[in-house]
Amino acid sequence: MSDKRNDDILTVSHLKKHFSVGKNQMLKAVNDVSFSLKRGETFGLVGESGCGKSTLGRTLIRLYQKTAGEVTFNGIDVFGATESEKNKLTRQIQMIFQDPYASLNPRATVMDSIAEGMDIQGLNKGKKRKERVHELLETVGLNAEHAQRYPHEFSGGQRQRIGIARALALEPELIIADEPISALDVSIQAQIVNLLKKLQKERGLTYLFIAHDLSMVKHISDRIAVMYLGEIVELTSSDSLYANPLHPYTQALLSAIPIPDPDLEDKRERIILRGELPSPIDPPSGCVFRTRCVHAMDVCATSKPELKEWRTGHLAACHLLDETKAQKEAAASKPD
Repeated sequence: MSDKRNDDILTVSHLKKHFSVGKNQMLKAVNDVSFSLKRGETFGLVGESGCGKSTLGRTLIRLYQKTAGEVTFNGIDVFGATESEKNKLTRQIQMIFQDPYASLNPRATVMDSIAEGMDIQGLNKGKKRKERVHELLETVGLNAEHAQRYPHEFSGGQRQRIGIARALALEPELIIADEPISALDVSIQAQIVNLLKKLQKERGLTYLFIAHDLSMVKHISDRIAVMYLGEIVELTSSDSLYANPLHPYTQALLSAIPIPDPDLEDKRERIILRGELPSPIDPPSGCVFRTRCVHAMDVCATSKPELKEWRTGHLAACHLLDETKAQKEAAASKPD
């Protein structure tokens, strides 16, 4: 019998999400993305603003209809689900949104905001509804008395705790956290991350944690995927990504993380990307990163690099890795 903790809870295969933005123009927000989430893990998804990571999260939860590809959750085809399966998916997959100021209805009490999903699903009516909301508030570090207040009466960190309580209301298995700490003060960010880790340990939750801050993602993620212009360019464990990044884009992102030691910070070499992020309406041919890459070669303009495994569990999409491998093999084959 297999260990359920090692099972894939979510499988994404060649997912695309394109938006029509004008006559014969398509914005390729998510363009051929494949990965899987293991049950109970935290999977980090990072990249610059505009790379498509939030669109990917919203597509997985069916806020957007896919353009192409497949998404399977616990064996259910997410986009081919029956009505009963859709209700099941709604309960099992929940989302924490980026902006705790905009994601809560200002005219609804905290009680009604948290209970909205339960009301739609017909769960915990009457006295049980009130008890369940109070329990959830205490779970996220708030008090039962907060239930009758309105969102404007809370700080940003408290609002995000309310958002987390709302996501927990239907007892989901997977939570998609779309930059849940980026709108918060630095002093509050660690509190929210620690709360998420605590809840995961207690409830066996699986997280897709979307962020642009690589330094914070490291502390919560088991594995990390790096996105650039709608595509995943590197995917590996958190430790491996930080210790030995393979893709030039990942190397540049990591070089931008400040080092607390002033002496080391002054001596280290920062990798500055040239140019601006290209438009997803007209992405570069071949490798999407080539227009900003200092290592770009002729092949990068004509051929899209394949996301493939270079070390155990470490995937990257870069022609430079193919070139380096070929050079090493050629050197090894020469007679002494």
